[in-house]
Amino acid sequence: MREQSDTRRRIQEVALELFTEQGYEATSLREIAERLGVTKAALYYHFKTKEEIVGSLIDDRLALLRELVDWAQAQPRTPELRREVVRRYAAQLENVRHSNVMRFAERNRTALRENSRGEALKAAMTSVLNVLVEPDDPLPVKIQGALSIMSMHVGLFLFNDDDKYTEDERSAAALEVALSMLETADAARRR
Repeated sequence: MREQSDTRRRIQEVALELFTEQGYEATSLREIAERLGVTKAALYYHFKTKEEIVGSLIDDRLALLRELVDWAQAQPRTPELRREVVRRYAAQLENVRHSNVMRFAERNRTALRENSRGEALKAAMTSVLNVLVEPDDPLPVKIQGALSIMSMHVGLFLFNDDDKYTEDERSAAALEVALSMLETADAARRR
């Protein structure tokens, strides 16, 4: 059973690499099988289509987002909770696999629109945002909450071709900006 799980995970990783490198549409199941060094039949045992692979990747990401939201909703709504949610979200993105899923989502929006789980991912991201803002917050505060999460995505997507910054430096800077956005939002709430 463990071997099947490892094979499935390896298929997901290789597919994600190819989808990110070449784009979803330009990648075939045959190419995934070739890079893995397996037959298409072996690949089909685990996934019949590219859509199934994408769905499984999104399901894994959704599980983490739901876990974060469930934890946060069980806590008192405080500024420290909001900061901790952002820190935990950043820690999730430090996992290469989950950051690559988010990179894939950013670069392959068409594939997500065609997959029902794309809407689920959007809804999960909205749930994370809803933990960071209050329903009666003014619009600028709501935008700051959204930007706190988006700044971590900017850290993933932008400046990654610049050898001047390591991935750790980009992640740390993005988290610093995210926490700063929350502080600004909290100051606005107190006014």
